[in-house]
Amino acid sequence: MPRWRCPRPALPVLRWLPRYSRAWLPLDLLAGLAVGLTAVPQALAYAELAGLPLQYGLYSSFMGCFVYCLLGTAKDVTLGPTAIMSLLVSSYTFHQPVYAVLLAFLSGCIQLAMGLLRLGFLLDFISCPVIKGFTSAASITISFNQVKNILGLQGIPRQFFLQVYETLRRIGETRAGDTVLGLSCLAALAGLRAMKSRLPQAAPTEPLAVRISYLIVWISATARNALVVLFAGLVAYSFQVLGSQPFRLTGSIPQGLPAFQPPRFSLAAPNGTVPFQSMVQDMGVGLAVVPLMGLLETVAIAKAFASQNGYRIDPDQELLALGVANVLGSFVSSFPITGSFGRTAVNAQSGVCTPAGGLVTGALVLLSLAYLTSLFYYIPKAALAAVIISAVVPMFDAGIFRTLWRVKRLDLVPLCVTFLLCFWEVQYGIVAGVLVSGVLLLYSIARPPIKDPVLQVLLSADLEGFQHFPSWEEAELRAAELGGSRAEPLTSTAESTGLIQ
Repeated sequence: MPRWRCPRPALPVLRWLPRYSRAWLPLDLLAGLAVGLTAVPQALAYAELAGLPLQYGLYSSFMGCFVYCLLGTAKDVTLGPTAIMSLLVSSYTFHQPVYAVLLAFLSGCIQLAMGLLRLGFLLDFISCPVIKGFTSAASITISFNQVKNILGLQGIPRQFFLQVYETLRRIGETRAGDTVLGLSCLAALAGLRAMKSRLPQAAPTEPLAVRISYLIVWISATARNALVVLFAGLVAYSFQVLGSQPFRLTGSIPQGLPAFQPPRFSLAAPNGTVPFQSMVQDMGVGLAVVPLMGLLETVAIAKAFASQNGYRIDPDQELLALGVANVLGSFVSSFPITGSFGRTAVNAQSGVCTPAGGLVTGALVLLSLAYLTSLFYYIPKAALAAVIISAVVPMFDAGIFRTLWRVKRLDLVPLCVTFLLCFWEVQYGIVAGVLVSGVLLLYSIARPPIKDPVLQVLLSADLEGFQHFPSWEEAELRAAELGGSRAEPLTSTAESTGLIQ
């Protein structure tokens, strides 16, 4: 395994490509194949979640792989559609592909500008409680959004509370075939995930049969999404041959690669043309939320895996890589993409050595678009719903509530505000959580706890510059209360002892 360090050249690929070793090639190929087998079914599922035609999930899954290979600084990270980003896209693009592609272009421009201006520090203002509240709420809303496909229901609204009401009201219309298949797929995905987490490592000294068995089980567990979708498709095709179809199917997906063309900056509507300015106004706060959440997700994932595997990343270069990936992706009809935690974990566990593994993943997606889309017709929607639910359930972090209750209860306020408001509208939850976190931060600056005796003396002394401290008057008053009287000016004491000449 190569030791990975932060690239400094304009093209990070120039740091690792000249020293690429033949020994790394099999590992990169295996990792790219494993990620690709995960990416293709997830791409179809996430397009469904975003409310777009399914081919747009595949259009969004290859450009990021190629761009990150050239510009990324983390060997493990893979870019593409994710559950969180698909939820945001569904909230701001009105299920219109033109809006989704334009949002990818504008988000990429914003991310690119932030990378060039080194504004990555702005992400620090989105606190951990806000992120956890958003992801936990998203886990619930995304999962429940797929319940309708598990039950085989149609015409369910996308707003969460209306969705809950309509689903419960129409529970009697449940289709038995979709429900049985969906629950079976969920059970299979959960079993394969548990199998992988408990799979012991096969030692090189083990017999060949044992090592081959280990490899088969590992590949099956790693590519569990592809296996489950393939099995469900075969079942649906079998029923189709027999002349009956108890499942709701994905349907036809256009075959072939997307045209390379700039995004459309206007939209033809029945009552006229929607100009660019109106489209931007329609997307509103999404033009801030989508790029920021994309950057946050990518940088957090890159830092986590860099720390785990012993190398460093360049956060500003990561912003550039994501920005370029979204801008170029919009030219092939991609909706906004970001770093995927699940596929990045598959990449790392597969032993990837360099970002070259992304080339294999991207090539596999292109092959699927070129030759396999006719086979996707028979994929049941219940199977794709099971893939999405299996991916987002681990995002719910119940432990964060207990941790903050023990460590810092005040942080529960932005956590709960974000968590609860995200059920109403995602943007309201994020914005409200950031505002509450900002208020708490400013309050802690304006009303700091005065405990240290030296700080009490400094804040209550007549030193030049301390009067400009935001909470100087409050601190001086608190210090006087704690000390019983106002401390003597430090300058006078220093002069009397000859310390200041």
